[in-house]
Amino acid sequence: MDAQLAALCALTFVIHLIGTLAYAVRIAGVRTRRIAVSFALFNVLALVSRTSNSFQGPFLAKRIELALHGGGAAHLLADFRWLLASATAATVVGALAVPTFQRLFSRAVLHFQAHRSIPKLLLHGLGREGRAYARGAVTLPAATHLKDLKRERALSAPVIGLNVGVQALATVAVFASLYAGALEPAYRVTAASLASVISGVATPCCSCSSTRTCR
Repeated sequence: MDAQLAALCALTFVIHLIGTLAYAVRIAGVRTRRIAVSFALFNVLALVSRTSNSFQGPFLAKRIELALHGGGAAHLLADFRWLLASATAATVVGALAVPTFQRLFSRAVLHFQAHRSIPKLLLHGLGREGRAYARGAVTLPAATHLKDLKRERALSAPVIGLNVGVQALATVAVFASLYAGALEPAYRVTAASLASVISGVATPCCSCSSTRTCR
């Protein structure tokens, strides 16, 4: 793995980690009863994710163009496997970090509600009190959470399956379209434009899944 691919994997990790931690924001919003403030704070993290995504696209496209000019795209399959592995690792880490981050988000929401200032929130989080609370908030998912899935009001298997399908489509949308363009260079502009089609299929499914989850 070269330095450029490592940077792309790091950006992919950040993008999908923040996407997974969105579930922690929803939990924090419900527990604090300040859903609007919770999502407003999450927009700060979403900005980091979108910035990473804006850098990832050109870098990945340039890597593909250089591979095509170099005589072929045979080695690109390994690159995309590394990128998908990074996305998978980010999802796993994010899932394990959801209990920790929902506590941190809950504390951040309450602090932001009192002071109404992002800079003050950041200074508080980086201060001694914020660091001490962050260390105390670290926890792993409890086994009882899996047992709760057997309850009558727990998430059903179709909802969980729908979430898995949505995340899978969202993950492969850009990668699949770019790789298709690399395999068929004469139609790579057309292939690249298909990423929005795949994302467009995932978006209404995501909305349906969120609606069923809220119920």
